[in-house]
Amino acid sequence: MNNAPPSHAEFRPSRHVGVAVAWLLGINVAVYFLQLTVVHPSDMIGALGFHSRDLGSLGRAWWSIGTYMFVHGGFWHLALNMYTLWLFGPRVELAWTPSEFTRFYLFCGLGGWFLHLFMPGDGVLIGASAAVMGVMLAYATLWPHELVYLFGVVPITVRWLMVLVVLTNLVGGVSATPDSGVAYLAHLGGLGAGYLYLRTSAAMSLTKLRRHVEQVPDIPEEELPRAVPKSQRPPRGRDADDAVARSKAMTSRRRTTTTRTRPADVPVAGTPDASTLDRVLDKISAEGLASLTPEERQLLDDASKRRRQD
Repeated sequence: MNNAPPSHAEFRPSRHVGVAVAWLLGINVAVYFLQLTVVHPSDMIGALGFHSRDLGSLGRAWWSIGTYMFVHGGFWHLALNMYTLWLFGPRVELAWTPSEFTRFYLFCGLGGWFLHLFMPGDGVLIGASAAVMGVMLAYATLWPHELVYLFGVVPITVRWLMVLVVLTNLVGGVSATPDSGVAYLAHLGGLGAGYLYLRTSAAMSLTKLRRHVEQVPDIPEEELPRAVPKSQRPPRGRDADDAVARSKAMTSRRRTTTTRTRPADVPVAGTPDASTLDRVLDKISAEGLASLTPEERQLLDDASKRRRQD
């Protein structure tokens, strides 16, 4: 049994941003732009954020269950969430479909809202962190052995990075006070909803089945080999050129001379026919001397010896 650990490919963000990720990035940035220019941030948070005190009157602010994940409290809050979405989202979307990815994203956001209901205090829930946490979990499930660098220095696989994120939020959720300003329970709710979705989703089952059946490794599109134009191919080695030149010369001499010691129509025992020898010579011209089998090399040597004897 082979117990060798799996190889760790280095994590590289996808250069292709899908439709769903592009729309999510655009909506979040647009809402923040409105906060800075048209609507006062406190008014935007009041209209789109989810307030725990409004739990009994969701008929008035029912939309805040979903809109809370598109409004942020500041630049760095937005930048961290959108950067994480850009890192992990495009490849997950490419493995699924834009509609499946959008459903997953919103479901994780709703999971964050649900668990936030159990947080004491009268806080407001804003930000895409819960949904982005779910996207990170999906990436770690699909490509757990890819290597990332924590803080740009410490190498760690995506799987263990996800474990570290979960532990950090667990500790923060237990020790944080209601006015800490960080919704750790919402983060855990997004992770829990993502785990539930991944365990029951048909898209995830099909993705696992495809990765199990296909033996070709999953290589990012930008790393796939491309055909090299003939004009840019490196020149062949000198030995190959010499072999091709000698084979062409032998073919030319054989076709322009006749055998003087015996008639052409009298076969000799053990002598290969002309078509067989032509096939071998054509193979040398097309593929080089190294492509010959041991039998074909012997046939060529025998033909050369008979020619010298003649």
